[in-house]
Amino acid sequence: MTYAPPASALPAEPPERNRYDVVIVGGAMYGSSIAWWLTRNPDFDGTVLVVERNPTYEFTSTAHTNSCMRQQFSSAINVQISQFAAEFVKNFRHWLDDDPRVPDVALISTGYLYLADSEGFAATLRDAQQIQAACGAGTRHLTRGDIAAEYPFYRLDDIVAANHNPVDEGFFEGATLFEWWRRNARERGAEYVANEVVAMTLNPAGAAVDSVTLKSGETIACGTVVNASGPRAARTARMAGIDDLPVEPRKRYSFVFAAEKPLDRPMPLTIDPSGVHVRSDGANYLAGCAPEEDPPVDPDDFVQDHSLWENKVWPALMDRIPQFDALRLLNSWAGHYAFNTFDHNAILGPHTKVANFIFANGFTGHGFQQSPAMGRGTAEWILYGEFRDLDLGPFLYRRIPERRPFVETAVI
Repeated sequence: MTYAPPASALPAEPPERNRYDVVIVGGAMYGSSIAWWLTRNPDFDGTVLVVERNPTYEFTSTAHTNSCMRQQFSSAINVQISQFAAEFVKNFRHWLDDDPRVPDVALISTGYLYLADSEGFAATLRDAQQIQAACGAGTRHLTRGDIAAEYPFYRLDDIVAANHNPVDEGFFEGATLFEWWRRNARERGAEYVANEVVAMTLNPAGAAVDSVTLKSGETIACGTVVNASGPRAARTARMAGIDDLPVEPRKRYSFVFAAEKPLDRPMPLTIDPSGVHVRSDGANYLAGCAPEEDPPVDPDDFVQDHSLWENKVWPALMDRIPQFDALRLLNSWAGHYAFNTFDHNAILGPHTKVANFIFANGFTGHGFQQSPAMGRGTAEWILYGEFRDLDLGPFLYRRIPERRPFVETAVI
């Protein structure tokens, strides 16, 4: 069973111009981040069109995110990307020119707690902690006794160690970033239309996209095309004749629940060896997991598997936290990862042949926390042909045809 929004829910709004310097396909978190970074840059004086097929954003990954943020990665650049995101969130109003309309955005730093149930994974955590510490992150490597002293509610007889970072790691109100990026980009001149890119036309050499065709029938000439279409990224790439983008929609499930016996302190986002993760969510709790089988799905398929709660999530929670023997499920939903099947990392920058086709794809669940740095970097590439503030070179698309995966072991 799948759900496809009816055609009437997808209005075809024509744009004001017949040519734009930058056409961004997808107006959710990444499309809006890139549009905002472009329009705020004094070196950019061009035109931007953002084409969003679902202007309510109800059927986007942005609407289904848990807005988590962590610095616990195994590669230094991923740590640095999240460090910038934390500073960006904490200073969000300042980034928007101290606009008094812009609210403060809280970063709730309960941290992530990775539990290791083997000496091999404990060694992996120790190695990662050293990489993170070298970048200035506050990650600590904990023994079983350390965990018990700080969080006595866990059952730990199968746990040998853990990593925990209580500094600038936890969750934040990502919807506020998205709303203000979108609003401010429009105020700075970016044009958003409720429409859909249905085709692209390449130049005779096949080396650039000359124009995009919209669902409403218009042909729009363009200087640069940005693929910011989330789980639909491979479909968008195929319009430009690009068949090797390894990004597909994968379902991820979230569950909000209340405990009859709440914990006496906030719980960090705990990654259990079972594959279930859980954290405090105000007075309640939020858990999530992948399905038992994890195939690609249709990007319009948001049907839930209700058996996951009964058969996987609740048993894992009770096993790890005996106090959670009486729970009440309050809400649940299914969302999509834009899953990079090649190496689970973002894919950025230009195509190796279609040079004006720019990727911002494949974030594999890291997208919200990486959107400040990746949006900035993509705007830099469009403007300057290089990354300037952070070296995002390891994420360039060219590694895909060259078969050079960028390894990141800390993928949830």
